[in-house]
Amino acid sequence: MRPEILNPLFRPVTSLAGVGPKLALTLRRLLSGSEAGEPPRVVDLLFHLPAALIDRRNQPGIALSPEGAIVTLRIRVDRHQKPPRGNRRVPYRVYGHDDTGEIALTFFHAHADWVEKSLPVGETRYVSGRVEWFNGRPAMVHPDHIVEEADFASMPLVEPVYPMTAGLARKTLLRIVGEAVESVPTLPECLDPALRKKRAWPDFAAAITQAHHPVKADDLEPTSPHLSRLAYDELLANQLALALLREHHRKSAGTSRRGNGRLTAKILAALPYSLTGSQGQALEEIRADLAKPERMLRLLQGDVGSGKTVVALLSAASVIEAGAQAALMAPTELLIRQHARSIAPAAEAAGIRVAVLTGREKGREREAVLASLADGSTDLLIGTHALFQGNVAFRDLALVIVDEQHRFGVHQRLALTAKGTATDVLVMTATPIPRTLVLTYYGDMDVSKLTEKPAGRRPIETRSVSLDRLDEVVERIRAAVEIGAKAYWVCPLVEESELIDVAAAEERFAALVQVLGPVVGLVHGKMKPEARDRAMQNFLSGATKVLVATTVIEVGVDVPDATIIVIEHAERFGLAQLHQLRGRVGRSDKPSTCLLLFKMPIGDVARDRLSVMRETNDGFRIAEEDLRLRGGGEVLGTRQSGEEGFRVARPEIHADLMEIARDDARLMVATDPHLTGARGDALRILLYLFGRDEAIRLLRAG
Repeated sequence: MRPEILNPLFRPVTSLAGVGPKLALTLRRLLSGSEAGEPPRVVDLLFHLPAALIDRRNQPGIALSPEGAIVTLRIRVDRHQKPPRGNRRVPYRVYGHDDTGEIALTFFHAHADWVEKSLPVGETRYVSGRVEWFNGRPAMVHPDHIVEEADFASMPLVEPVYPMTAGLARKTLLRIVGEAVESVPTLPECLDPALRKKRAWPDFAAAITQAHHPVKADDLEPTSPHLSRLAYDELLANQLALALLREHHRKSAGTSRRGNGRLTAKILAALPYSLTGSQGQALEEIRADLAKPERMLRLLQGDVGSGKTVVALLSAASVIEAGAQAALMAPTELLIRQHARSIAPAAEAAGIRVAVLTGREKGREREAVLASLADGSTDLLIGTHALFQGNVAFRDLALVIVDEQHRFGVHQRLALTAKGTATDVLVMTATPIPRTLVLTYYGDMDVSKLTEKPAGRRPIETRSVSLDRLDEVVERIRAAVEIGAKAYWVCPLVEESELIDVAAAEERFAALVQVLGPVVGLVHGKMKPEARDRAMQNFLSGATKVLVATTVIEVGVDVPDATIIVIEHAERFGLAQLHQLRGRVGRSDKPSTCLLLFKMPIGDVARDRLSVMRETNDGFRIAEEDLRLRGGGEVLGTRQSGEEGFRVARPEIHADLMEIARDDARLMVATDPHLTGARGDALRILLYLFGRDEAIRLLRAG
């Protein structure tokens, strides 16, 4: 049950004065980006924070008001100039003056009665709004405030500016947010007293009040005391939920699984290279986890081409040696087939029986796969989210390996582990993740890192080239293909529309075929899986030498003898995506090149991205730069995928608070695991307040 003290904050916005169903719908669009679902709650308004402020304290006089500035003027009303009867397009003008000059107050589609009542001739009024100069004469269109001298003290001289949506008046939002802030109760203090004193943080109610009533520009800075306090509250709620999840996962019975090394030795003997130091280290950490009677929850981070798939296969071999089964899950069918191809030779050499399960397997073929899982004659299953479906049953699923975790939600991870008893989980990502984001989204996991490239791989030379030189680039590709090279040509992200991306790819394909002939292939996400596989197979075998593609090739495609990648309109891509795409080449001992084609003019952020790409091949450095340039939600794709992001905290700014919150949460779970002490009660309220109440259910489950 939600604590009673929070009830005023969790009531619907329709309980606020003047908010009916229509306005609630507009507010839902503003606060969640969608009109579907329940009306927002008061707490959602509280965390909709101002982005700027309007300062009306500037009172320079009419003649001294700068162009475009928001000012407050004390004027005497001189005369009204009404529009001609029946012509609503001509504005209603009211002229007034002060000691420095005259100004026109301009109203479009105004009600004459209201204007006459608000600005009576001969009276003094304070008006506030933006001044614009036309032909040396000042004007103020639709003043924001018109007040009598006696009411001047009540006029807000500093006003917050909120992100807005169509159909919502600024004054309406200010009024209802004001009412929401007034309803904030005094909550029991959940923070460590020493930390709060050291940071000079206000209590929660004071912090939220100050956040909505900024009086100077500094009050909007994420590092201000009140916003730091709110950010820490949110980070602490997040870290506490992850710490409780981790504790629950550890306590839920695990099974010790020790392999005898028989299959591992055969796989290592079949590999054409030896493991790198960090692969060996990661494998030791995984085996140690598997041998413990607690469940494993580990994140394996590895840069593009660092050899995660081999570590995954060797981890699976350990549980298969102990008589159990493993599953490897990836987000796309292309990646599934890729894994199956790259694993096949070593798995075959070791006698590991591998099956593939995607949406494509139908009828008898699918039934045969399901039967082999149920009777244990399949050791390792590779598949897409089809693995979640109810009729997929394993004889003894011991290890789930999830590739490209940021494409899967936590709920899917839990659904898959439910397919076995005491299932261990290994999550892999080829997107190097900055430390602060690892803590944010994977704080419940232990982390292993692959930091080296397999022996014999060479760094990729990266250059940026203006699209004005497109003909030269095409000519260079033609010359390279003639001497046996293979190249990718990645087409731009056009809009948030895959169809338009596909049209761009088909256009580029047609243009390159004209110059290079039938050696050009095409692959994109809208093709049928069979056609896509055929295009990839042609490129792999050398039947085609240039593969035009959308970003469908971003993850996992492995063609070792491809040595050139051209990325068109590189300025439209994020850093992590550029790095992922570049990782499609440089997968052998041949020198490789990445050409980033950009169109002028180019913005500062895009220029920074291209320069980072030229300077380094280190995915972890690139990830930190990406976080700096884009912010956490964009880096992990949580803003697009609907995963719970942060409302106040900014991982790229509050990294130091993240570390403190992590340590605080872990200490709390160690000393008061059921959150039953005085501070524990306050922390339960915090979990509800920031929507992390799933963690409370874990407490109840013991």
